[in-house]
Amino acid sequence: MARSINESGSSWVFPDGPLEEIASRCDVITAASLVGSCKFYHDSATQSVALPASQPFGMPCVLHTHQTEVPPAHNPFYRVHKFKQEGAQKDKQHDAKDRKGTLCQLTPLDRISSDAVIPDGGTGMWAGANGDWIALLGFPWNWELVNVYTGRRIPLPPISEFKSTPDKLVFESNDQHLQLLKIAICRVPTAASNYTSFSVLAIFNAAIAVLHCASSRWTVLDNQFLAYGYSDAIIHKGIVFAVTQTGEVYAWNQLSWGPLLISTAPIPPELDEQGRYNLGSWWLARSPDGSRLFLVHTWGVTDGRDYTGLVRILPAAATSEGRHGRTIRGYGKGLLGCEVYSMDTSQLMPPRPWRRIISLGSYSLFLGVNYPIIIPVEDGAEHDRPNMARSNSVYTSHHAVGLAYPPSPEICRFSLNSEDCTVGFQTNIRWTWRQVPLWLIPSFANARQWNLPSRHRLCRGGGDGHLEALTGDNINLIAAHLDVTYTVRLAACSRELYDMISKDEGKMHHWDEPCLLMPPPAYWFDEHWDVARTSRLHDTVYDLVPLDHPRRSVALPFMHDRKWLGANGDWIAAADHHEWCLVNVYTERHIPLPSLPDSKIDHSSFSYQPAYSFNWGPAIDLLKIVICQVPTKGGRYADYKLIALFDKTIFYLEGGGDWRMLEALTPAPDYPNYCDAIELRGHVFAVDETDGSTYFWDTANENLMLPFVIPPPVVDDQQYAWFLAPSADGKRLMIILTVNKIGIANAEVPPDIPYAANGLQLRQYPPVATYVFELDPLSTARAGDFLWRQVNSLGDHSLFLGLNYPIISNLKKRESKAPDGTLVPFMRKNCVYTAYRNIRYNQYPKILRCNLQPDEGETVGVISLPKDGWDSVRQAAMWFKPALNIARSVLPLKKQ
Repeated sequence: MARSINESGSSWVFPDGPLEEIASRCDVITAASLVGSCKFYHDSATQSVALPASQPFGMPCVLHTHQTEVPPAHNPFYRVHKFKQEGAQKDKQHDAKDRKGTLCQLTPLDRISSDAVIPDGGTGMWAGANGDWIALLGFPWNWELVNVYTGRRIPLPPISEFKSTPDKLVFESNDQHLQLLKIAICRVPTAASNYTSFSVLAIFNAAIAVLHCASSRWTVLDNQFLAYGYSDAIIHKGIVFAVTQTGEVYAWNQLSWGPLLISTAPIPPELDEQGRYNLGSWWLARSPDGSRLFLVHTWGVTDGRDYTGLVRILPAAATSEGRHGRTIRGYGKGLLGCEVYSMDTSQLMPPRPWRRIISLGSYSLFLGVNYPIIIPVEDGAEHDRPNMARSNSVYTSHHAVGLAYPPSPEICRFSLNSEDCTVGFQTNIRWTWRQVPLWLIPSFANARQWNLPSRHRLCRGGGDGHLEALTGDNINLIAAHLDVTYTVRLAACSRELYDMISKDEGKMHHWDEPCLLMPPPAYWFDEHWDVARTSRLHDTVYDLVPLDHPRRSVALPFMHDRKWLGANGDWIAAADHHEWCLVNVYTERHIPLPSLPDSKIDHSSFSYQPAYSFNWGPAIDLLKIVICQVPTKGGRYADYKLIALFDKTIFYLEGGGDWRMLEALTPAPDYPNYCDAIELRGHVFAVDETDGSTYFWDTANENLMLPFVIPPPVVDDQQYAWFLAPSADGKRLMIILTVNKIGIANAEVPPDIPYAANGLQLRQYPPVATYVFELDPLSTARAGDFLWRQVNSLGDHSLFLGLNYPIISNLKKRESKAPDGTLVPFMRKNCVYTAYRNIRYNQYPKILRCNLQPDEGETVGVISLPKDGWDSVRQAAMWFKPALNIARSVLPLKKQ
């Protein structure tokens, strides 16, 4: 696809094309909805080569419940609805319910599972599927058809002959209990019929009901000959066919006749003798060309019931292997089996005989609660192993909703090739999920219908527009799936998109609010890399965690095999084993930095990691890179100012120049023990951790003369952690000191308090001394009188200190204390927040919040990140403020 270049000539917005960039980061259902949002995306998707590689479009997948519970705060459909403007006009038929959504998983046969967010009816159960539509069951009689891509809902009327019970799957009729098995969507609604014409079968264990229009009534098909319960039913050539649990097939012509017993079970003698057919399931389907009726019998799959008096087939797995995050098991011949029969139904009185099918050719059948799918499947091999997706096979899932026991194996592949064994796998870890797995093929084949004029569809952006065709709901939904960096890129495409995202009515983004930038939990905990990869984590995807809101992801491709050394605004200082560089988080602009001077630094002793450790008389370790001034477009990205802070020395760099060493000339071995440094008003300041003395140099002096030394504001025996920061107006130097180690008597560790807002673990520690002092270093230096003045309050501001350049954030709308004295909300004004002080400092506890004006007995809030496994984390958590401002810098001058 062509690059997305706006009028300002910037090509960083979507370097690989907007469709691929966005769709690859959305879940598959949202990506399909995006394709259907405008003609530009639809045409691009049909020609895209990269899109199928990022999403399983066109692949048979098992749709099943996600392995994690998703609270409403993390649910994009819920958030889109919750913050809609109150009083907006709602459609009485289609918008009567909250447009919530359910985070599910789509499991392709030969790929890692991917996320899928589909519309849901709150407590609705999946009862069937066909194409773009699923059937949802609510209570009482809250049945509806829902389009998984557009969210369109079609309510179904109740069956007047049946009475509901407390169990939404059980009904009563003439003192008979009826168990609902599934709803077969035989003919889907279409825009051409204004979504009013369709065909649906409600299949019960002892009844069949048919509906052809939402405004009509269900027709219950009587069957006085029924001896055993039904198993499946479909509509074929206008005739309703149903098969029982023992293989008898009945037919109804609603206009003239029925029921008609057209056949008994065509069971091979060897199965009939062993009674195996009693343990099987019967399914109905249609041939690929729709001309013939298929009858499928599968046997050997058990479900945990008591089969007293029957020969129970125990499917002992002969082989097993892990593939794509799931365990595939193979079963020997004779344990599980499948037969497929075909009938020409053009003559039913008398009916023609069943003919056994020995091969489906290039086609395969997918059976379950969904309407039967028969499609061509290509055979392939991966690393000399046959794929799960095979032609000439029958795939099965659950045959009904609400099963007391899951089938075992849950997903089966029966090959009609006599030499192949049956294989299967489980989708669910535990049988506690209310949704039954079903087959679904994600696709945007019907996207043109979604764009027909209708104010009720989710994607209303028809016409020839590009991203501007997306509506506010679309933007919120898509942005909920994008990481922070690509949300900014989306906002940079046009002023309309910028306005939609910056309004942020859904509160999904928290722009200009300090967040924790840190590795995702898979890297903090003992989670194997294969598991992390299966979860679609990557070593360049990190967590951006607001202190009181759900965490977001942030993609930093440039961080592959790199370690961040510091940050300021949109820029990160990073290093690998070869170079240091500055990289813009959003544009990925890369600025290589010069090497340290060989006359000052000996690289040879530490050639294995020259970016972090050096030899300078004594060995010195890099603590962090302080980005004192970020590069700007107006300065041709050469106006940056940096400090390379080592434990025993300091280097200073201005864009376009070379590194200069700032010497203190202290005699060996009494080198300074630097712990923080900043640049303020043309002077570099560095604080010594040993006693809090502050050195400062005039950078305007080419020779960088010996520094002034400012005595510490506090002199006592306490060990402090020292930080430097500019004041809010940038005129004064502030020094912040907190007790270096905190704890409680007897070395007791407070319990972790889970914080549901963002998944962090909080702890409460006794109060610690935290002080802030300030002075005007230039005026006091001229007067020769360095007097620190204590700052008792930061007012509406809070300080965020650590590996990043100091952030002093205005939190006017925040409280300074919790009304009930608890730890939350964790973000407050008039507080000092500290994180990792350098890339090597393994402090514990990790992150503190200290109130400058604490109440009596007020505790210190601590964010407790895991202590173990620090060496494997590789990245120290630091503060970062996501911002949309950079998107404004590339917007065209005229409104698009």
